[in-house]
Amino acid sequence: MEDQKIIGVDLGGTSIKFAILTMEGEIQQRWSQQTNILDEGSHIIPDIIESINHHLALYDMKPEQFAGIGMGTPGSVDRHNGTVIGAFNLNWKQLVYPKRDIEAGTHIPFYIDNDANVAALGERWEGAGDNQDDVTFVTLGTGIGGGIIADGRLLHGVSGSAGEIGHVTIDPNGYLCTCGKHGCLETVASATGVVRVARDMAEEYAGDAKLKVMLDDGEEISSKIVFDLAKEGDQLATAVVDRVSNYLGLALANIGNTLNPAFIVIGGGVSAAGDFLLDKTRKTFEANVFPNVRENTKLRLATLGNEAGVIGAASLVLENNKD
Repeated sequence: MEDQKIIGVDLGGTSIKFAILTMEGEIQQRWSQQTNILDEGSHIIPDIIESINHHLALYDMKPEQFAGIGMGTPGSVDRHNGTVIGAFNLNWKQLVYPKRDIEAGTHIPFYIDNDANVAALGERWEGAGDNQDDVTFVTLGTGIGGGIIADGRLLHGVSGSAGEIGHVTIDPNGYLCTCGKHGCLETVASATGVVRVARDMAEEYAGDAKLKVMLDDGEEISSKIVFDLAKEGDQLATAVVDRVSNYLGLALANIGNTLNPAFIVIGGGVSAAGDFLLDKTRKTFEANVFPNVRENTKLRLATLGNEAGVIGAASLVLENNKD
């Protein structure tokens, strides 16, 4: 098995990323293609099979040279049966059978998990997690997802919902979340949440901050604009970032107190704000964690970027061959 390779597949609503890796996690080949979600996403699995087979022929490789294919996907995943349902950005409204179809089409063992879990595995294996046995990953994007690795194992929970960090409650009287409850972290610290906080705070703000002017003029803003203005010293933007960082730090402190991982790794688009976000979040985190956790659980920014998905997907093969 040492000389075999692994294929990682990161399936998203816009693109599908592929990589061939060594068993040590080194990427040897990478490619990607657009995701064709037409006809209820019925082209996606055949496209993946065709792409893998095409590239194996291109590199003069055979199925028996591979220990497996791992794939991260949106939606509700049944890991044991290799099925997915409810991946609406893929147009998969009905049950889909990736494991059955991809194994039949490529003759390579196939493993699948939720995309946030897979990104957590990637950051743990080759990124900011330093391959520690206890790592929690939080991704701040359009929504907020997460993955928890404890004692070297990815946690799934009884119904696959472990790691739903975006739905940690930080304000019981807060915004209504798409999940149906109020005050989820996702409503204030995701990319859309930051904009929502900015709009609400601008209504109460009486100064002449640039962010206030932009919002009053009806300009479209993004979380990046808010953070960039805060870095420039804009008073309203700074107040928004302080509030968002406080909520995030509080949620991460609760996670730290519950799990005491070596690292809580922060990734996703909002994390592009970098140390500016991390430093503010860390202050609230450290003020709200148990002293021993403060000493031993550290916040870090993710390092793999777009490669986290394919690297983590590939590591599913190793995860499933542990026993």
